[in-house]
Amino acid sequence: MRRESTTCCIAGGGPAGMMLGFLLARAGVEVTVLEKHADFLRDFRGDTIHPSTMQVMHELGLLEDFLKLPHVREDDLVARFGAEDITVADFSHLPVKAPFIAFMPQWDFLDFLADHGREYPEFRLLMQTKAAGLIEENGRVAGVKAEGPDGPLEIQADLVVAADGRRSDVRAAAGFTVTELGAPMDVLWFRFSRRPDEPAQAFGQVAAGRFFIRLNRGDYWQCAFVIPKGSLEQLQAAGLDAFKAGLLALAPELADRTGELASWDDIKLLSVAVDRLERWWRPGLICIGDAAHAMSPIGGVGINLAIQDAVATANLLARPLREKTLADADLAAVQKRREWPAKVTQAAQIAIQNRVITPLLAAEKPIAPPWPLRLLQRFSLLRRLPARMVGMGVRPEHVGPELRPRR
Repeated sequence: MRRESTTCCIAGGGPAGMMLGFLLARAGVEVTVLEKHADFLRDFRGDTIHPSTMQVMHELGLLEDFLKLPHVREDDLVARFGAEDITVADFSHLPVKAPFIAFMPQWDFLDFLADHGREYPEFRLLMQTKAAGLIEENGRVAGVKAEGPDGPLEIQADLVVAADGRRSDVRAAAGFTVTELGAPMDVLWFRFSRRPDEPAQAFGQVAAGRFFIRLNRGDYWQCAFVIPKGSLEQLQAAGLDAFKAGLLALAPELADRTGELASWDDIKLLSVAVDRLERWWRPGLICIGDAAHAMSPIGGVGINLAIQDAVATANLLARPLREKTLADADLAAVQKRREWPAKVTQAAQIAIQNRVITPLLAAEKPIAPPWPLRLLQRFSLLRRLPARMVGMGVRPEHVGPELRPRR
């Protein structure tokens, strides 16, 4: 058993964990980030980098380098109902440095944060290292028990952060109770090659009982097909050819590429969950991102809400961590700051699930755009409202003075 210590140990190298680790190291706090995989290369991670996140990158002085990474810029969001395109949101009027969405493979984003984190001696990233349990002393969490490529490892820490996603092992080990809010859909995730002459814009295609989304990743389309919750077995029983036929009814231009889906192994199921913790912390431990509040994929806001959590956590905890004065009140302050934005966002997602997604998935006849979307199409000024909600979110965070480099 190897043993070591750090000031803050973060379980999970996703957006929340990597951003928090980078920010704390930048503020002079010794931090160790644990990532259970050998790399960040997983197609099912979210790609949507919103203006709120890019504003944080601007405040950190990193936006110019960040936008050199491969990405597709989207100034608006478009949904297609049959042959009719509806512009749902226009980001170009947002008062930020980058008023658009950047569709960027999440592995590039995480590698970018890791590379900049390594510029600080306080930052340490352990790949292939999974948080497997907690060290507890005198009624508080005092570190993490981990499994790494060299065997078991114990890391003593003043603070443990659970940023290991909606199925958080650290959250479960801590005994937190999760409140399930429900989701009516799951998502099938797959890819098709993309021709250079095809439109670059990402968009959603809506039809009776079907919802298909395409994201441009340069030489291929990353595709999401929304299905009713728990209906995968029924789809599989009908056969892969029937599934492909349903796709072609929405996107006939893909007919020459359906052979790229050779079997169901080429299609990954993302089980959608919307849940949250009533209490995010206990002495020595706090949950952020999906570990505290799993979001629906509606609006692609999950990654950006996780980033906002990380910024707020670093703003509030950098000084007490650096000065070794961390108290329970500091952890409670993080939840107080971020709980309301999470609840408001989830409430909006649930309303869309119940009023839009559920009727859409149950429809058997061609559907027309609902009247709110008709208003957006007719009055362009209204498109700024969803752009603000999606692009900036509720209570966007900013880089505070504690996060300026101390050298």
